[in-house]
Amino acid sequence: MDTSRGLHDETRTVWATALCFALGTVAGLVALQGPPRALTGPGSLSQPIAVIAGIVAAAAFVISTVQHRRGETQPMPPWQTAISHASAVALTVAFAAVTAFGVLLGGIVFGAGLHDFTTPALGGALVAGVASAIGGRFAYTAGVGIRTRDLAALLFGFLTIGTLFAMATAADPLWWQQNFSQLGLGARGWAFNGTLVVAGLLFATVGAYIGRDLHRLRGDSAVRGIAVVVALWGATGLALAVVGFVPIEVNRVVHWIAAIGTLVLFALAAAMSTKALPGPPRALLVATIGLAVLLVAAVLLHIPVRLYSSTGLEAIAVGLGLVWMTTFVRVLAVLVPDAPRVSARATLWRG
Repeated sequence: MDTSRGLHDETRTVWATALCFALGTVAGLVALQGPPRALTGPGSLSQPIAVIAGIVAAAAFVISTVQHRRGETQPMPPWQTAISHASAVALTVAFAAVTAFGVLLGGIVFGAGLHDFTTPALGGALVAGVASAIGGRFAYTAGVGIRTRDLAALLFGFLTIGTLFAMATAADPLWWQQNFSQLGLGARGWAFNGTLVVAGLLFATVGAYIGRDLHRLRGDSAVRGIAVVVALWGATGLALAVVGFVPIEVNRVVHWIAAIGTLVLFALAAAMSTKALPGPPRALLVATIGLAVLLVAAVLLHIPVRLYSSTGLEAIAVGLGLVWMTTFVRVLAVLVPDAPRVSARATLWRG
């Protein structure tokens, strides 16, 4: 990218950030009328500001995508266009959720440090403006040209934010003595369950972008194999979403089948994705072997040794899985060209 184009895009981003701030502030003035409010708790600032900032971030991503990627799918066949549009819709929901959960978590953190703090409507509106500006700028920048490794980082960040918020609002402070599924129990379980549903959507979207990158790398000759990879990532995301849709208190059997299925499908998706790469690169092989050894060690420390509860094993397994995914998409970014590749196949399964 030349210097003038880069500066032009940055100027546009600054204006978009300012507009997000203005929209968030105006919406905050309307929504926060009444007596002064605290940062968190019933009738507080956090909930309406989270909704406002989430909507602004979603709108910023949509506008940026239209501005910077208009006409990108025009030469594509219908199936490739459909995948691109579905990914854009999923990302719109994801950016809204990430922004909203970030505001809710921030409200808890600042509320713990600022005891008895309250602010009138104008102060709350300014907070809404700042939250909207941060979330909107992040989403607007992503709309310019989000990459697969950016999506993986978004998934990692969202899981962290959502889980921390769920932990901070858990009905049972001793949930960690059993497993993460305890966070989804009761009226407050919506935070953890919602996190899993949106994370499942992100998993499927990451899979679609992995398929896009593999197609750019290998072309139409590998489309069928790439479709299997995308389907496995989509199934992984669907299974994770079912874990959130069906909490353990609603149906224990379905919940655990979906949870175990998520792990199995993730392993299959990882194996097929690695197989789809030419090589595969040594960095990915070393990371895969090393993380597999660490996972086996973690299981041994949990089952025979009982060093930690199931919660600890789940956290280690998820963390190692996300580290592998990060390594994979970074290797993929090195190999894959930036330019879009239009398929010459009229349908997905036949040329």
